[in-house]
Amino acid sequence: MPHISRRGMLKTIGMGFPMMGLARLLNAETAPSPLAVKQPHFPPKAKRVIFLFLNGGPSQVDTFDPKPLLAKYSHQPMPSGNLKTERKTGNLLPSPFAFRRCGKSGIEVSEIFPRLGECIDDICVIRSMHTERPNHEPSLFMFNCGILLPGRPSMGSWLTYGLGTENQNLPGFVVMCPGLPVVGPQLWTSAFLPAVYQGTYIPNNETEPEKLIPYIRNQKLSPADQRRQLDLLANLNRMNLEESGPDPELEATIQSAEIAFRMQAEAPDVFDITKESEATRARYGDGDFARGCLIARRLIERGVRMVQIYFGNMQPWDNHDDILIHRKLAAQSDQPMAALLQDLKARGLFEETIVIITGEFGRTPAVEISGLVKVQNGRDHNSHGFTTLVAGGGFRGGITYGATDDFGFKAVEKPVHPHDLQATMLHQLGLDHTKLTYRYSGRDFRLTDVEGEVVKDLLA
Repeated sequence: MPHISRRGMLKTIGMGFPMMGLARLLNAETAPSPLAVKQPHFPPKAKRVIFLFLNGGPSQVDTFDPKPLLAKYSHQPMPSGNLKTERKTGNLLPSPFAFRRCGKSGIEVSEIFPRLGECIDDICVIRSMHTERPNHEPSLFMFNCGILLPGRPSMGSWLTYGLGTENQNLPGFVVMCPGLPVVGPQLWTSAFLPAVYQGTYIPNNETEPEKLIPYIRNQKLSPADQRRQLDLLANLNRMNLEESGPDPELEATIQSAEIAFRMQAEAPDVFDITKESEATRARYGDGDFARGCLIARRLIERGVRMVQIYFGNMQPWDNHDDILIHRKLAAQSDQPMAALLQDLKARGLFEETIVIITGEFGRTPAVEISGLVKVQNGRDHNSHGFTTLVAGGGFRGGITYGATDDFGFKAVEKPVHPHDLQATMLHQLGLDHTKLTYRYSGRDFRLTDVEGEVVKDLLA
């Protein structure tokens, strides 16, 4: 047996450990992506969601819930007494907009939404939505995250957690806004879900893909060189995870790097609306929201699970002073929303795509007279009764569901809470809202908290 000195033994052992580590790097298997497509609880009717959010609170009595008694009792006190709202209100304010019956269904739609009126036979008009708070922040959280307070995962995060996404080269959940709505990124957070399910924010005020997604391309390294670097880094990170144990932030970083790398192949193309014909772009119209609606259709076509578009910065539909501003806002949103619905139908995507159009609440039928407004021709917040539109994905088109009182203030017939809408949406996607849960801090959480019922009358 040959003699080995102490120094020689240490040298041999020292060479062995790096070789073992190198072998692990070379033979490491790629971990399955958390965004891989997952099986739903039961066969779905829909596969994806487009959420069009008219942030600020559109007025239901000026858009999709006409109330003739507002004209009859114009500028008179509410017969039941002054409304209990966030700010002081005065007499009843009739809508300055005319309503007309549209489509074969004959649903009445405000004149400020003529294009959506043409699509009304494909739309389910829920006139009995309600929520608990007349303030923007809690109502935004309720619609987006299923609770009045921050700290819970957003709807898109729950969807990608439950279903994954069909295109691994793009994020599963994309959020677009020219700036930021009230509250901001907390509305598309993954919270305690793994960070890979957080929404990917894109500022749709830019037109060029390279400006929409800065640094989407690496100008110095080829894709092959980037791939080698990324593989090495990922394997080193996984070795660290084996040593230190689970680390959600590090795991999310690994997946985010993978998505960012793969996005180089498809994102520049999908966000480039110049690839569409001039006729198509003209149908959607101009502006941030129109661009967002067109990009949403392109993302959905390529397998993205959910796309959410906020109408604008902060809360543009929050018209306390003058409800006539609604006409201008509708002119910017009506055409692209209708074009999106028509495009989905023409391309065979409508039945598999749920389109939700809503604000966080509605507005009062009485005029606001608080000292905070300069022009007394607007309406205060109203969470007691408002309208949400849903189309596609197996929802019944050409119907109205539920009703507010004679003046449009409170849901009095078949009330629908955001939890009910969320449960119904998940049902159409093949998910039981009571079983889509995640254990955190000692309890099981879900999008609908401990409430919500599937509203089967909304479904075809």
